[in-house]
Amino acid sequence: MKQICVVGVGYVGLVTAACFSDLGNRVIALDISNEKIEGLKRGEMPIYEPGLSELVERNVRSGRLSFTTSYEEGLKDTEFVFIAVGTPSGVDGEADLRYVATAAETIARTMTAPLYIVNKSTVPVGTGDWVADIVRRSQPQPVPFSVVSCPEFLREGSAISDFMQPHRTVLGSLDREAAERVAQLHLPLRAPIVITDLRTAEMIKYASNAFL
Repeated sequence: MKQICVVGVGYVGLVTAACFSDLGNRVIALDISNEKIEGLKRGEMPIYEPGLSELVERNVRSGRLSFTTSYEEGLKDTEFVFIAVGTPSGVDGEADLRYVATAAETIARTMTAPLYIVNKSTVPVGTGDWVADIVRRSQPQPVPFSVVSCPEFLREGSAISDFMQPHRTVLGSLDREAAERVAQLHLPLRAPIVITDLRTAEMIKYASNAFL
């Protein structure tokens, strides 16, 4: 059983947290919205996805899935932290990365042990390097970390089956060992795993979107 923190309880984050917990991991889903977290603790979903409410309820009941607004609680004893916050398009069509930056800064200020920081949000090519720079300069004192890109390929209405039965898992990092550690989380899915560098993984996400 691995200890995982997922930052963001939107569409990607909540599905990711629920599915990883259903695979037997201990997952803490974190969001700065007290309203969303309190709702989830009452069993109220902030989004609608077929089967998600039942999946969340089952894993909360088993003790594998919990919710918090506290980074200190979310990162305690955690080995993997997934950034799955929103990246809405601005007026010029570019992704708004303010929430990614805030998550990276807060993770950097809070972490006290080595972490694998996994970008799950849809982000422009080069964001992984940018996140690594943010973490390095925001840490009060140096703590080892690696950044891994793990783009999502979830479709509304079939997100749970897309996560649990993927065509492939794409992982990118400048640290091969880090990518392989994150790959281990995905082994129970029994799907091909493609390991690349950071920017290639980010490009694969955009290339895949272009074919939709």
